[in-house]
Amino acid sequence: MQDKIEIRAFIAMLVLVSLAFIWVLLPFWVAIFWAAAMAVVFYPLQRRLQHKFPNSPNLNALLTLSCGVVIVVIPVLFIAFSFIQEGVMLYQKIDSGELDPSQFMEKIRSAFPVIPETLEHLGVDTENVRQQVSNFAVSASRNLAQQALAVGQNAFAFVINVGLMLYLTFFLLRDGSQLTRLMVRALPLGDEREHELFQKFTEVTRATIKGNIVVAMVQGALGGLILWWLGIPAAVMWGVVMAFLSLIPAIGAGLVWLPVALYLYATGDWLSGSILIAYGALVIGIADNVLRPMLVGRDTKLPDYIVLFSTLGGIALIGIHGFVVGPLVAALFMVFWDIFMREINVASSD
Repeated sequence: MQDKIEIRAFIAMLVLVSLAFIWVLLPFWVAIFWAAAMAVVFYPLQRRLQHKFPNSPNLNALLTLSCGVVIVVIPVLFIAFSFIQEGVMLYQKIDSGELDPSQFMEKIRSAFPVIPETLEHLGVDTENVRQQVSNFAVSASRNLAQQALAVGQNAFAFVINVGLMLYLTFFLLRDGSQLTRLMVRALPLGDEREHELFQKFTEVTRATIKGNIVVAMVQGALGGLILWWLGIPAAVMWGVVMAFLSLIPAIGAGLVWLPVALYLYATGDWLSGSILIAYGALVIGIADNVLRPMLVGRDTKLPDYIVLFSTLGGIALIGIHGFVVGPLVAALFMVFWDIFMREINVASSD
């Protein structure tokens, strides 16, 4: 009896201490999460280096981390800086009156009268829609400018977070196998189940990050290139916007290039509008329709509709990080239920 009381008391204290530790680390969860994600993505390279240089774990981890910085961190920082720079320029043009977002809706309304007529039949106030679009463009560009100022003011905190992420990534790469074995020993779920869960975590994280980022980079680059070639202002910014939107399966970059094509039609530039429509549907769209199933759906072994809803739900709940967290939670949900049906529920029915 005394032993049971001591074990229960110890487990209760273990849970409290673990929750307190998680609470202490909560301010750094973004850095920790992306450190774990980078370690998962680049761990195959780390293993190859371990086979070549078995007695140099620090060097192997450092080389792998350097590759991650060159391939991921530096390009992301460069794109983010260009995005903010062009966004601030766009806001300045809108604020000075050089660009008027309300003219966008007015030109589309004049060129395509069937659109406002259809909206009016559906009970939608087109004047209100035009005003809302104008207000959204102004507020969005203003918020972007404010965020750019905030990034400049909080540059030290940003650098610290990136530094913490890279620092933790180094140790996760170097000691990843040991940490995994330690977690398998600590978790009371059964070794085989734990290995299955860790394997699914690794598969989904690697496939989601590699697949979505590759698709985003391809669609953003293709979209920004065609907008620049057609002479659309802030092409780099819109390319980055398309890259972010392409993280949403089945919707993606069309939310940018389709309205731009309609605007080109409305201004009488039928050739540019037709080129953009064809390019968007055939070239930009093929990256989503071909690359995403190859890189994401096949490796995660999740149905397309699960990937779509879990991605949207993750982004809605926690922002941009949700494009990884959402499918990961969905995959773990399905693995847990699969184990339950395969082992526990079958055993209880017998």
